[in-house]
This record gives sequence, structure tokens and C-alpha cells, in this order.
Amino acid sequence: MLFLVQRATAAILAVAVAFHLALIIHAERSGLTAGAILARTHGNWPLLIFYAMFVIAAAMHAPIGLRNVLSEWGGWRGRALDLAMTGFALALISLGLRAAYAVYAG
Repeated sequence: MLFLVQRATAAILAVAVAFHLALIIHAERSGLTAGAILARTHGNWPLLIFYAMFVIAAAMHAPIGLRNVLSEWGGWRGRALDLAMTGFALALISLGLRAAYAVYAG
């Protein structure tokens, strides 16, 4: 199951990262300041939903990969590893959604 979740989130992240980079390039080429960018993102529901999906996909994807690395290279296995990665995922979701909402709310 984790294999499928990681592959599905990788597909979401591929699109999300491409879109995010396109936004960064557009903002830079347009000469937008941080204030101008925040003014455009303030109250923008579609952007909030996009970044929330981005955060959730990354928060699911990264701990699965890190779990595999720690298991294969570090020999850490079992319930303690699963709980640590669950905590890591929850921290990523919490911090990421907080940041996305802060940009949305201004």
C-alpha cells in the first residue's frame, strides 16, 4: 500500500512542482515584489487549495521515502519507525498547511 501511495503522490508532486516553478519564474520575470505576490495570493481560494494539495502530497511522500531509507540503510524497523514517520508526516502537514494559510490570509 505504501508503494502505491508514494507513486501516486509522486505523480501529484511532479505536476505541483512544475506549476510552482512556473509561478516563481513568472513572478521573477514580471519583477514582482514580495508584497505584490502576497497581494495576489491574499484571498485566492484556488491557490490555497493547490498549495494544500501540494503540502499533503509532500507530507505523505517524504516520510514513506525516509522510512525506506532508514530501514534499508540504518536498520531501523518496526513500530518505533512507523510512529516516528507518522509524527514527521503530521509535522509536515501542520507546518505546511499553516504556511499556505498564512499566504492566503495575508
